[in-house]
Amino acid sequence: MTADRYELAPERLRRWLERWAEAHGGMAETGGDGAVVRFTARDGAVLECEPPFGPVEGDLLAHVGRERTVGVLLVRLGGHAAGVFAGTRLIDSKVGSRPVHGRNRKGGSSSGRFARRREGQARVALQAAADVAARVLGVPAEAGALDAVVLGGDRGALAAVLEDARLAALRPLAAERVLDVPDPRLKVLRATPAAFLTTVVRPLEP
Repeated sequence: MTADRYELAPERLRRWLERWAEAHGGMAETGGDGAVVRFTARDGAVLECEPPFGPVEGDLLAHVGRERTVGVLLVRLGGHAAGVFAGTRLIDSKVGSRPVHGRNRKGGSSSGRFARRREGQARVALQAAADVAARVLGVPAEAGALDAVVLGGDRGALAAVLEDARLAALRPLAAERVLDVPDPRLKVLRATPAAFLTTVVRPLEP
């Protein structure tokens, strides 16, 4: 078996599925567990689709085409961004940064002081990220206004920020897929729908 991987925007998915079915003699069976939708063609080829915001209940295309209110939290050590999207439109956001020095590669008596200073800077940076997340995302999440939350950046930094008690309502809404993003900036935040709305498609050809 060989497996390729494609990331398809909602507007591209229908035609892509139609072309795949045509190439394999038509669709014979649909199954899966909701988190992954599995299509089997008449010639035995299998296509796995991992849509955003699963599990899927009902039709895959209707699921991916639904407009949702999505919170986005991007965190890297020293930078953070939080935003709320209505579909692909950014309706609220805040971006910030705090200086965190790189790791000291030198030894000597100053290395301990440097490490403590860096740890202190990291705590301040993560606290600032939690403050922004609580303001932009925490209140909407508690009010039930968010359908989902998308995370991006450094997993360790994200985990530390989400430990904040004010963000408890975000945790059950967090999508499993974590975005790989550069240092959070407003333009990076604005571009995230192009990633979090995609369906991951894997053709499994005999």
